[in-house]
Formats: sequence, C-alpha cells, structure tokens
Amino acid sequence: MPNIGTVLKQEIARVARKEMRGELQQLKKTVTQYRSQIAQLKRRLQALEQQVRRQGRGGGRAAPAVAVDDEDEGPQLRFSAKGLAAQRKRLGLSAASVARILGVSALSVYKWESGKTRPRARQLEAISSLRKMGKREALAKLAA
Repeated sequence: MPNIGTVLKQEIARVARKEMRGELQQLKKTVTQYRSQIAQLKRRLQALEQQVRRQGRGGGRAAPAVAVDDEDEGPQLRFSAKGLAAQRKRLGLSAASVARILGVSALSVYKWESGKTRPRARQLEAISSLRKMGKREALAKLAA
C-alpha cells in the first residue's frame, strides 16, 4: 500500500504542472505578440532610416550636381547595382557576355553588380547604351 505522503506529493506535483501549463501557454501567446510587434517596429524604423538617408543624399548632392553640370557638357548619368543586374537578366546574358559587350572584364561587372565598386564615366556611357538595347541587338553585338 502506497504511503499517503507519496500520493499527496504526486498529486500536488500533477496539479502544479497543470496550472503551470496554463500559465505558460498564456505567456507564450503574449511573447509571440510582442515579438511580432517588435519586428513590425524594426521594419518601420528601417523604412524611416532609408527615407532619411534618401532625403539626406538628395539635399547634399543637389548643389554639387549643378556645378558638375556647368563644367561638363555631357549628361549626368546615374548608376545602380541592382539596375545593372536587372538589365543583364532582362537581356538574358551572363556577366561575362555583358563584360564583352561593355569592353571590360567579367570581374568588373561582378563587382559593379555586388556594389563593391562603381564604374568610371566612360563605362557609365556604355552601360547607358546597354539600357537601350534589346535582346537581339545585344546578341548581335556579342557575336560581332
């Protein structure tokens, strides 16, 4: 026959586990709600920081860009690493074939697309002409 103290101890432990399970489930729900709120706030903060950076860049570069336009007769060309990668994919070309069209090395195209380096002015002109090309024209230029 079991000892009454042992039975009582086991019953108390069982009831305590049951109570703890209910409390823990409620705590887990609140923790997941807090985590989702924190993630949402982080995304919002990141978006606001990007917006501030864009405005900072726009305001800081506006004055020097006018001075550069006065000195140079050519148009001011913009460059985006994502844009170059998108153009390459749109044309269905590899980085090596784009490099052959532009007259540079494949490593240069890779570094431009990854954002590690920026192309020079002469290469920016070639990249801008790449934007105007279609698939057939690019393949014809590659074959030539």
